[in-house]
Amino acid sequence: MTQTDGMLSGRILVVAFEGWNDAGEAATGAVRSLKEELDLVELFAVDPELYFDYQFNRPTISSGDDGRRELTWPGTVLYGPRSPVERVASLGEDAEITVSGDNVGNIFLLLGTEPSRSWQGFAAEIVDRALAADISAVVFLGAMLADVPHTRPISLMSSSDSAEMRAELGIERSDYEGPVGILSVVALAAEAAGIPTMSIWASVPHYVHNAPSPKAMLALIDRLEEVIDVTIPRGDLVEEATAWEEGIDALAADDDDMAAYIAQLEQARDTVDSPEASGEAIAQEFEKYLRRRGDKPDDPRRGR
Repeated sequence: MTQTDGMLSGRILVVAFEGWNDAGEAATGAVRSLKEELDLVELFAVDPELYFDYQFNRPTISSGDDGRRELTWPGTVLYGPRSPVERVASLGEDAEITVSGDNVGNIFLLLGTEPSRSWQGFAAEIVDRALAADISAVVFLGAMLADVPHTRPISLMSSSDSAEMRAELGIERSDYEGPVGILSVVALAAEAAGIPTMSIWASVPHYVHNAPSPKAMLALIDRLEEVIDVTIPRGDLVEEATAWEEGIDALAADDDDMAAYIAQLEQARDTVDSPEASGEAIAQEFEKYLRRRGDKPDDPRRGR
């Protein structure tokens, strides 16, 4: 848990991007869950014309409440509290109904799609906005495909390039070297500007990569709740995570090869970790995942 006078007791920006950094839609799902519960307003949106290739990140069309057809463009939006620094409820008060805790009025969110181009300019623009909002720390959420079983607790890896953040939270610095997504680019730009950052990554079973993963989303929310010192309602996530796991169990029951493979993953997980995966083991999976994605530059999912 964080300390009330620690680095994460001020204005905190929680960040997630769709695409390369968001296996099972876990990271963006966690941030969207938080956004639905907080009283936030839009502070800033990037100009999509500058950063997105619409052949990879296509706009979507839908009908509004008045029946008119509307386009929604890919982009990234910064949200902030309607009344910053206002303390909202205690940790015990209405905890099952709304986000609560001493730091609720200090939570900002950045939610969007990984840009297609001009990453350095994009990162500089985001950091400038964070500085203008007097953000004191940034928490990045990500999710990666990994060789992990769906039947075990979701493996999480927390890291930071800030020595002070590492000391406060008892986490390590990542020693990964290789291809990265926009999270790393923005994180390093923030650190260079004097804003300490940390990252929380969830491992999602690669054999169910096409489906959203409420179990991974729930794991990220659990860890985020600890870090930013708030109580976040889970809504239907617990039931959805159970249904997700049961659905995969049913598929495996009809596929001997899949069942045997999952059993191997379970044995490996139980041998190395009990019950939580070590940071070193997850870091190795993270490295394998990024290198595997880096070997496929033509994969259209990288531009999502």
